[in-house]
Amino acid sequence: MAPYSLLVTRLQKALGVRQYHVASVLCQRAEVAMSHFEPSEYIRYDLLEKNINVVRKRLNRPLTLSEKVVYGHLDDPAHQEIERGKTYLRLRPDRVAMQDATAQMAMLQFISSGLPKVAVPSTIHCDHLIEAQLGGEKDLRRAKDINQEVYNFLASAGAKYGVGFWRPGSGIIHQIILENYAYPGVLLIGTDSHTPNGGGLGGICIGVGGADAVDVMAGIPWELKCPKVIGVKLTGSLSGWTSPKDVILKVAGILTVKGGTGAIVEYHGPGVDSISCTGMATICNMGAEIGATTSVFPYNHRMKKYLSKTGRADIANLADEFKDHLVPDPGCHYDQLIEINLSELKPHINGPFTPDLAHPVAEVGSVAEKEGWPLDIRVGLIGSCTNSSYEDMGRSAAVAKQALAHGLKCKSQFTITPGSEQIRATIERDGYAQILRDVGGIVLANACGPCIGQWDRKDIKKGEKNTIVTSYNRNFTGRNDANPETHAFVTSPEIVTALAIAGTLKFNPDTDFLTGKDGKKFKLEAPDADELPRAEFDPGQDTYQHPPKDSSGQRVDVSPTSQRLQLLEPFDKWDGKDLEDLQILIKVKGKCTTDHISAAGPWLKFRGHLDNISNNLLIGAINIENGKANSVRNAVTQEFGPVPDTARYYKAHGIRWVVIGDENYGEGSSREHAALEPRHLGGRAIITKSFARIHETNLKKQGLLPLTFADPADYNKIHPVDKLTIQGLKDFAPGKPLKCIIKHPNGTQETILLNHTFNETQIEWFRAGSALNRMKELQQK
Repeated sequence: MAPYSLLVTRLQKALGVRQYHVASVLCQRAEVAMSHFEPSEYIRYDLLEKNINVVRKRLNRPLTLSEKVVYGHLDDPAHQEIERGKTYLRLRPDRVAMQDATAQMAMLQFISSGLPKVAVPSTIHCDHLIEAQLGGEKDLRRAKDINQEVYNFLASAGAKYGVGFWRPGSGIIHQIILENYAYPGVLLIGTDSHTPNGGGLGGICIGVGGADAVDVMAGIPWELKCPKVIGVKLTGSLSGWTSPKDVILKVAGILTVKGGTGAIVEYHGPGVDSISCTGMATICNMGAEIGATTSVFPYNHRMKKYLSKTGRADIANLADEFKDHLVPDPGCHYDQLIEINLSELKPHINGPFTPDLAHPVAEVGSVAEKEGWPLDIRVGLIGSCTNSSYEDMGRSAAVAKQALAHGLKCKSQFTITPGSEQIRATIERDGYAQILRDVGGIVLANACGPCIGQWDRKDIKKGEKNTIVTSYNRNFTGRNDANPETHAFVTSPEIVTALAIAGTLKFNPDTDFLTGKDGKKFKLEAPDADELPRAEFDPGQDTYQHPPKDSSGQRVDVSPTSQRLQLLEPFDKWDGKDLEDLQILIKVKGKCTTDHISAAGPWLKFRGHLDNISNNLLIGAINIENGKANSVRNAVTQEFGPVPDTARYYKAHGIRWVVIGDENYGEGSSREHAALEPRHLGGRAIITKSFARIHETNLKKQGLLPLTFADPADYNKIHPVDKLTIQGLKDFAPGKPLKCIIKHPNGTQETILLNHTFNETQIEWFRAGSALNRMKELQQK
């Protein structure tokens, strides 16, 4: 079929003066593909409109943009109970995306389901397994060699089950999605917590665990607790050194790492138009760091421009005709409203050790001096899924070019990660990459690299106190280089570049001077760069593998002796009894992210082998009993040892166990291994003050009990030497608390209440042993 825009032109000529009717006439019969790679899968704005109208009539009130897109994908809009923050919605997402580290377990679970093909368009993206070491080409060759078994498995599984496969070197999943798959009004789920990046193109894109992805790929309605909506009204306009990254750094400082939990953050207001499409994606991407379900911007001319530049003018034209459904209604209600004047916003830098510790760049140096943080910047790193667009690279190159003109290079080490093969090829063609090399940078592979701990860092020893500055999204302890003494700060790419040139946190590019090679002082001017290339994007090498039309002869083999891949065995069903005398594996003190529960970095190579990767269970969590990581008391031997070893001992001896956690347990990545591992090693429940959304769902999917203290102070009543009994499971019901009997070693007991958020479907998962087990039961019926 000819492109939409061409059809419009032809019809306009034929209809003459009735041109204003053309688009509405055409929309009734035009079929616009969701992507170039799936020409027979069409955008269903007609269905979105129909569902929105049904819900609007029922609710009888103005709708936010996020409500329109979410409710527009309801499985049963006429009867679905809708109450923000309370009811569970049954949704029909448009597509699924998986990165290679999480795709392994997702595809292993899909294989276990016994289904022949995926029910919705799905893709796998190879970006997590490439370690930064020497530079782009060398690191990519090394990764292909080391990970050949995994890549072959993912490629063959994709071919067998109808999943598109993006080969290693193609780029970071979220940049690929933005360039090819995201569009206004799409509902997309991805097995990575930064999937919300697609909100920069007006889509509702949500990070999930692999089991959720399997549900959608299996054609089962996907459940999501009806999100609250946080509105962020933007006024004024960005200028100078202030960038889109500063918007989310500011919001993170306001809401903290859990302030967005259970909510969609919806940006609106006149300031939106001053932000590029990829800038909006940056803001949505890092919304994961405030615990938000996702973030989204309303459809506007910046998105239309980006769609057209990436070869999707037909989608932009179709979106124009349905624009009323791709923006919020006037007078819609937000559960919380934040206002930010972009004209007054200053450049920010957040950290260390948490992405919500916000500082203006002008003040971070003095704060660092006061706190004893190292001022000397050892490495500056730009790129990642958050900031690797053409505009990001252009603004960084504009800063670097000024330094070079005065004979300067970076005082710090400096690395650059292009977001995709298309970005790499285009910045090479347009000279940006060479400028960044000339100032001292090393261009890494089109992959996640140091952002997720894939960094073979050589300039320091583990335990050495140091500072790095990145344009990434997360800066948890040990996140980038496995060194707990690395103080990582996140900021915009242009600020990273300026600080790498200066070499110190005490430099403010807006006011401070540098000394050129000639001894003269100069000040860097605020960078300016095109948001999109003036010529067309250079696509670079073709890195996409289409699934074959006929996959009947395709084999997917997993060797029983493999150390990288392991077929899954079903978890045991609930025995119908209360959980008696649970041993406490660890009582966690303070922050416990998914990095603490299931570390990344060198452990990524075992993401397809559940037993092997379980050897990293909770090795980063701090034990309240001794203040140490990966050191817990074995209740039988009374000896202290590694957490995974202790869990394996309990499992071997038939001892069921529980973990006690603090606030926002499981924040960070969407990795479901943080739920699979405790289940595999004999865990039965995780009891905390509060959970991060994705992790709580992942635990439920694997048949574990994520429970919260009805009174958060009860956390202090439990000691690592106690035993717990959880009662009430025979009458397990939504909204009904469970009882917990705390048995102290001296023979005394206390009773506390534990809350949960299980609905009827999720209770069935628990009874069956996992969501996958329940799916198989339903298939058999």
